Amino acid sequence: MTLISMFEESVQQHGSKPALAHKPKGGTYQDISYTQFGESVDAFSKGLSTLGVQKDDRVALLSENRPEWATTDFGSLKTGAVTVPMFSTLTAAQVSYILNDSGAKIICVSTESQLKKVLSIRDDVPTLEHIILFDSTEDETPEGVIQFEDVCSRGEAVDSTEESSVSEHDIATIIYTSGTTGNPKGVMLTHANFISNLQACKSLIDVSETDVLLSFLPLSHVFERLGGHYVPLFSGAQIAYAESTFTVARNMQEISPTVMLSVPRLYETMHDRVLSAVQAGSPLKQKIFHWGVSVGSAVSSAIQQGKNPSAILRLQQGIADKLVFAKLKAATGGRLRFFVSGGAALPQAIAEFFHAAGILILEGYGLTETSPVISMNHPAKWKFGTVGVPVPGVEVQIAEDGEILTRGPHVMKGYFNNEAETAEVIDADRWFHTGDIGIIDEDGFVKITDRKKNIIVLSNGKNVAPQPIESELVQSPFISQIMLIGNERKNLAALIVPNYDALKAWASENNVEAADTSAMLQAREIQQLIQGEIRSRLTDFADFEQVRRFALLEQEFSQEADEMTPTLKLKRNVIIEKYGDVIDGMYPEDA
Repeated sequence: MTLISMFEESVQQHGSKPALAHKPKGGTYQDISYTQFGESVDAFSKGLSTLGVQKDDRVALLSENRPEWATTDFGSLKTGAVTVPMFSTLTAAQVSYILNDSGAKIICVSTESQLKKVLSIRDDVPTLEHIILFDSTEDETPEGVIQFEDVCSRGEAVDSTEESSVSEHDIATIIYTSGTTGNPKGVMLTHANFISNLQACKSLIDVSETDVLLSFLPLSHVFERLGGHYVPLFSGAQIAYAESTFTVARNMQEISPTVMLSVPRLYETMHDRVLSAVQAGSPLKQKIFHWGVSVGSAVSSAIQQGKNPSAILRLQQGIADKLVFAKLKAATGGRLRFFVSGGAALPQAIAEFFHAAGILILEGYGLTETSPVISMNHPAKWKFGTVGVPVPGVEVQIAEDGEILTRGPHVMKGYFNNEAETAEVIDADRWFHTGDIGIIDEDGFVKITDRKKNIIVLSNGKNVAPQPIESELVQSPFISQIMLIGNERKNLAALIVPNYDALKAWASENNVEAADTSAMLQAREIQQLIQGEIRSRLTDFADFEQVRRFALLEQEFSQEADEMTPTLKLKRNVIIEKYGDVIDGMYPEDA
């Protein structure tokens, strides 16, 4: 069994049913049936063969989510080639590194902007023979550049169909990790890796032909690749592609998804917008909102304890749903069965808030190297504050130093062209060392406490896991982003990006005058407000885990500033170097 054999079986089974939906600029969503999709994949695959693509050749992808991405993936797999997806936000230099390291023969790009990026480094990539452009253009294409439609036309002109020689143990893809330090490593995942993980996830979460998923997380990330690409297409569901990350809210209303995958940032943003709207409302509206949340929380608590909420509580829940939560549910399109969260830690308070509103967020855990799912919460068994139970066929154990280890058919074949790095993470007994610190509780749920590399060691020898503290503090309506500092220092400090809308509203209500943002952040009242938020939210943490100092930053951490990875993880070393003077200013005694 391979990904392409499963795809062809799905096409045959679901035929005229919509498989994909996309929205041309200025238009409305248009459906592509499973049959049409299958025909496109077949044509593109044969077209690649006419370009000399053979088994095990690498075909790179530099594109946003769109139907051509999916066609390229399956079309390449059908030829026996290996796909090398890349984040569309990568720089030309980063693209050059991946193309050279993978030895890519062809790269498919989405837009003229991405094309210019590749053309600027083409002479530095000797293995690159062709560039395929998705967008049509009226201008004459440069030498070596072929239109996607032309490749498909070449394939349609080929009469013969060769028998596939792809096996389940062949490499399906090489995904380059977006690591927070150093050059990325190419993770080799086989057809068998994906299929084992796919089957494990499908046994726990029911996705069927009645489901519609809105896809906006990058397909170059393995989380979306498996959960938002392979799972729905092998279940007969439909995938609708968001126009961009900036149009997700509007596209949710247009598509009305039943299932949706996201990183925690989306849920945090939705939560913050709700709270901001409440703060701007009248005292009566605020009172009704807090009453509704308390009712929803009581219902959620009963469900988590395995109890049936009382009749009175259910009646109150119905009222709260109409008065408080109806707009939030409508914002998701009104048909959502559940959200799935991955890629980073989901603050427990966020999960609890959404569940109080009647929306379940199922958090899972995995890495690129594990195809990706190691554990997950699912509708029949979930616990907030954890990343669920190991999925079927996957072994998990905790090493003596607290590191999470995993073993099974989901573990990668290895790092491409890098046996030394592979040997560092996969031991002689085939246990993969995740680099994450965690525990397995009495009910079998996995809980992540932090990345092994992120542990802060204070000058007194105390070890501090920053993630739980950061997750707690970011729940403040006045804190948008935060990063703890303190390695080899006496105590913890924090770089904080405030929630400017909430902060400005508070400043206005409390008559705090400031000439500009910089002056507002330095105002005594604002400093005291943030200090109070930190103290009140860390009462359950140990003395050495208290944040003693902080600095408020005017600019958000971002990918554009190279402070975050494409999966929105903080590049801590980059941030520490960039804000070195600010950090030193918080520790004057060390100067």
